[in-house]
Amino acid sequence: MEYQIADHRIFCEDAAGKLLAEITFPDADAQTACIDHTFVDDSLRGQGVAGELVRRAVALLTEQGKQVTATCSYAAHWLEKHQK
Repeated sequence: MEYQIADHRIFCEDAAGKLLAEITFPDADAQTACIDHTFVDDSLRGQGVAGELVRRAVALLTEQGKQVTATCSYAAHWLEKHQK
């Protein structure tokens, strides 16, 4: 699966352009981004795609020097479990 990075978003599409997975993380302020949405198509559920999206978003935001918060329940749970 090929992940694409756009402004405040990481996503995957199939060959026809159908959205298969997405995470969005707008800036909450100058130092913080908030993961507010994750989506995984039913065809990919149970394969760890949502976790991979959060991992990639957190890595990207950390590299940019941003703190990460989440209003998306999946991402909030992931952050609780994986961040020190």
